[in-house]
Amino acid sequence: MNSNVVTPQMIEQRLKDLSRQVDEVQQELNDAEKVYFMTKARYEIALAEARLSLNSRVQKLTVGDKEDMALLATTEFHLEMATAEVIVRAARGNSQRIRTQVDIARSIGTSVRASMEV
Repeated sequence: MNSNVVTPQMIEQRLKDLSRQVDEVQQELNDAEKVYFMTKARYEIALAEARLSLNSRVQKLTVGDKEDMALLATTEFHLEMATAEVIVRAARGNSQRIRTQVDIARSIGTSVRASMEV
């Protein structure tokens, strides 16, 4: 049998595999988004605390100076948030990639069925 021949059973198996992958990636995305939003909340709280602390300690700073000092005071949270955001974006991209593969497999399946009817 020619190794380039695609059967309906092969398409069905691929769709089953992709369906499982979609479920797994969706769970990964949910987990990543939860981490991201919790990290973002911690960062925003720490940033607010840093700004309030600067207001009580230092006089005659510009708003920009205060924002920069607050950012430096919350560097760890900011980096954690940026990392979490990257993970969310990657999970979304992977989810879209798998959904595209599902669409392609469905199209191939339709084509295979049509060619078998001829």
